[in-house]
Amino acid sequence: MTIDAAKLTELLDREAIRDCIYRYCRGVDRADEATLRGTYWPDATDQHGIYSGPVEGFFLWAREIFKSGARNVHQVGNLLIEFVGPTRAVVETYFLAMQRAHGKDGVVRQYVMAGRYCDLFEKRGGEWRVARRIVTFDWVEEQAVPTEGEEVRFGPRTPIGTRHPEDPIYEVLADARALRM
Repeated sequence: MTIDAAKLTELLDREAIRDCIYRYCRGVDRADEATLRGTYWPDATDQHGIYSGPVEGFFLWAREIFKSGARNVHQVGNLLIEFVGPTRAVVETYFLAMQRAHGKDGVVRQYVMAGRYCDLFEKRGGEWRVARRIVTFDWVEEQAVPTEGEEVRFGPRTPIGTRHPEDPIYEVLADARALRM
C-alpha cells in the first residue's frame, strides 16, 4: 500500500488545526493567557462580540474578564476545515459556551450561547494558528444565576474546575512532564 504524502500532510494539518481550537477553549476557560495567546498569530484580528480589532486588544479585554473571576465553559462540535492553499484554511467551528460573570453594573449574569468561530487559519513555520476570527452568535439565552455557592451545589464532587495554574490539568501536565525527564 502506497501512502499519499499530500493526503498524509492534509490529515496532519487538520489535526493541528483541531488541536489549536481545543487549546483556545482551555486558554479561555482556565484563564490561561499564555495558552490563549498561543492560538493566534500576533498580527491576527478578532471580532468577538463587543470587541473588534487587533488580537492584542482581545487579550487585554480577556485579561479583564479573567480578573473578574468569570466562569466559562466552551465546548466545540462541528468543525469544517476547507483548505485554500497549502498554508491557509477557512475553519468553521460550532461552539456552545456557558458563561457567568459580573457585568459592568456589578450584577452577576449567566448565559448559554451557541455560535460559530469563523476563522482564517494560517500555517507559518509549520504551525497553524488563527489569523482572523469572527465570532458569530446563533443563540443566546440568559439563565437564572444560582443562589448557592459552588461548594454547596457541587457537594462531594471535587475537585471543582478552576483557573490557571490551580486547575488539576496543570498538575497532571507537570507530573507527566517530570516523568519524561
